[in-house]
Amino acid sequence: MKRMIFVLIFICTSMVLAVSLSLGAGGNVENSTGTAPDRYVYYPGTEELGSEEIRLIALGTGMPLARRSQAATCWLVELGNGDKFLFDIGTGANANLSALMIPFDFLSKLFITHLHTDHWGDLAGLWAGGWTSGRTGPLELWGPSGATEEMGTKYAVEHFLKAYNWDRMTRLANLPSQPGGITVHEFDYKGENQIVYEENGVTIRSWPAIHAGDGSVSYALFWQGMKIVIGGDTMPNQWYIEHAKDADIAIHEAFMTPELLVKFYNQAPKTALGVGTYVHTSPQAFGKVMSEVKPKHAIAYHFFNESGTRYAIYDMIRETYDGELTMAKDMLVWNITKDGINVRDIVSTEEAWSVIGPTKPPEPDRTVPDQLSKWSLDHRWNVDDVQADMIKEFSEKYNLDK
Repeated sequence: MKRMIFVLIFICTSMVLAVSLSLGAGGNVENSTGTAPDRYVYYPGTEELGSEEIRLIALGTGMPLARRSQAATCWLVELGNGDKFLFDIGTGANANLSALMIPFDFLSKLFITHLHTDHWGDLAGLWAGGWTSGRTGPLELWGPSGATEEMGTKYAVEHFLKAYNWDRMTRLANLPSQPGGITVHEFDYKGENQIVYEENGVTIRSWPAIHAGDGSVSYALFWQGMKIVIGGDTMPNQWYIEHAKDADIAIHEAFMTPELLVKFYNQAPKTALGVGTYVHTSPQAFGKVMSEVKPKHAIAYHFFNESGTRYAIYDMIRETYDGELTMAKDMLVWNITKDGINVRDIVSTEEAWSVIGPTKPPEPDRTVPDQLSKWSLDHRWNVDDVQADMIKEFSEKYNLDK
């Protein structure tokens, strides 16, 4: 009976909210050629951040098996001073990032929480995509050490570049070399609330997380008296409880329940129980963490947010937490100021182009020779008769013959 009353109250509240939004959406339009003054959704590139405002965007909130509707973990933090920071770049997230149409020169700082593919699996897209479409300098990447050298971020990136050596060498022969670099800043994963970045009034601290193996961390970003906590993947731990307090936004996983993992994710019951309550954090445990941390706003992520899952996860969280909460999905934005937090959907194009920044793209410096051998080149088929005029016109337009 109590459950039925709760559901009825929830439905009625939702209906009242929907009516108020439908009446107030867009504000009052004064004339037939005017614009709606209020933005109840966010259109990327149309709103300048205030000098003391933070914009947090969810670019990936789902599971290792990425969906079109939910990529794996990725968060973008934009600050009113112009700084932008990526936290994780999980599989599938780069498409959502590109849809924001932010120049890749502004997306050069990446912080990794740990080295599971659903947290750095789209590094290839960010690295090569930015290199080919406007980034003018190297990608900078911060990440934790591991229990041994070969389990750390520096080792992972060095071998990432080795795995993509064909890609890298063939691009170096035709593109500017500087944007193809990755500068790694590895730090001790055991450092407790240590400063890993401090520049331009921004401080980012890390502390250990407990997830699958040693070498996972959580982050907190501090700027203008505000605090954003990015938990990464972790079971409840003492470090998060201590260092996430007083956050404006606290992000923490609230994983799929064991029952949902069996029903939808094809896991054996024993596996589902271990993954859902030992490797990850259950919804009830998430709620207990947030009740202790008491952020202004909590964000639950790392589950497929759909009608078959969200209600069970939400109900379990509410068993232990009654504070402000967002059940995360991709392409949500939180605007954060000292006066409050506003959550909205993002409306973006499906066919985004990269946007050039203020720095002119460098010319190719050809630091390696052409990777095509004489044997390959001798087998070209001549098409000069159809493209010669186009090449001549283009070369004259851009003074390429000089």
